[in-house]
Amino acid sequence: MGTREKQEKKEKDLERMTVKELRAVAAESADLVGIHAMKKAELLAAIKEAKAVKEEKPIKEAKPIKEAKAVKEEKAPKEKIEKAGITLRQLKEKIVELKRKREEAREAKDKLMTDILRRRINRAKKRMRKISQA
Repeated sequence: MGTREKQEKKEKDLERMTVKELRAVAAESADLVGIHAMKKAELLAAIKEAKAVKEEKPIKEAKPIKEAKAVKEEKAPKEKIEKAGITLRQLKEKIVELKRKREEAREAKDKLMTDILRRRINRAKKRMRKISQA
């Protein structure tokens, strides 16, 4: 067999390959991005497009969504309940106070309170990041 025939045979076997094998083939092609997040049908399409192979069989279409799920998607999204407006400065002051209390709990060897305060500090930091991004 010539190299052209081997290449055609290899490309025809793409349909039979597993997802891991398809990812390995896709990884050889430098222009494909996000191959690890792709499903088999997407990988096949991307590999064929990258190698310019004509599709002989149509790719299986996804199963139709059940009507119950479709109805669920039509519901209005829940409104987010925002807490009272708190500024970054207030949050920073709160974190400093929580850290002071945590140190006191450590000195008193109160492991439970130390853990509770650690979580409160982490939540306050998350809120601070959220506010600063907005």
